[in-house]
Amino acid sequence: MISFPRFGSSQKGKTRVIALANQKGGVGKTTTAINLGTALAAVGEKVLIIDLDPQGNASTGLGADDRSASTFDVMSGTTSLADARFVTNVPRLSIAPATIDLMAFERESGMESGRHYRLRDAISAMIAAEDPDDRTDYVLIDCPPSLNLLTVNALAAADAVLVPLQCEFFALEGLAQLLSTVEEIRGRLNPKLHIHGVVLTMYDQRTALSDQVVDDVRRVLGDKVYSTVIPRNVRVAESPSHGKPVLLYDYRCAGSQAYIKLASEVIEREKRMRAA
Repeated sequence: MISFPRFGSSQKGKTRVIALANQKGGVGKTTTAINLGTALAAVGEKVLIIDLDPQGNASTGLGADDRSASTFDVMSGTTSLADARFVTNVPRLSIAPATIDLMAFERESGMESGRHYRLRDAISAMIAAEDPDDRTDYVLIDCPPSLNLLTVNALAAADAVLVPLQCEFFALEGLAQLLSTVEEIRGRLNPKLHIHGVVLTMYDQRTALSDQVVDDVRRVLGDKVYSTVIPRNVRVAESPSHGKPVLLYDYRCAGSQAYIKLASEVIEREKRMRAA
């Protein structure tokens, strides 16, 4: 059993719901959901990851092979979120797994009223039924790489959005569209929604391009960008094939240490928000 260092968990408060969103694929969104969730659980937070991507990579990466119920069942209203939870090998971390069936959600929901609030209602029902002494502290929603009805459901349900952004030439391309979507959701469906932060991923210290991207993003977005930068790391890339977060696969690697620092930043931002 790995012994994780304790760097200070957040004060107990209401369950916080954070959507990890970026319509671009391959930016480290699912990897961040898995490993941020693991790091938060390691310091004592009870965490649920909701896999809302039909590819189901977060589910596979956490070893969720027994999928008797999935997020499609939750979104269809046939299963509660509590019944869809899969207990992972990480203490205090569970996941509501996804299957390819999610691809049919938009078609099957049609133009039904309330279709944008399916996930919000499922999360609210789960929280209401929980024991106050053993409630979920963080819900992390792994969104699909598109701005479709599934992503809209995630943003309508979330308190905040965490945006993974790859350190590449076109890093800022598409970000404006995502920020515009967040503003639209805030105006139409979820007035409490805000940007929790932007995390730069796949940083390669050997290239000047990565440094240039970091500088450009910080200049444009300022303190919305987390101090922590996630490096490009082979151990991070290997861990999903073993059904483990990188913190369990290789705790001492650079990727693991970066996600621990990111979790610390997320918790500190939460503390400041609650104190404000």
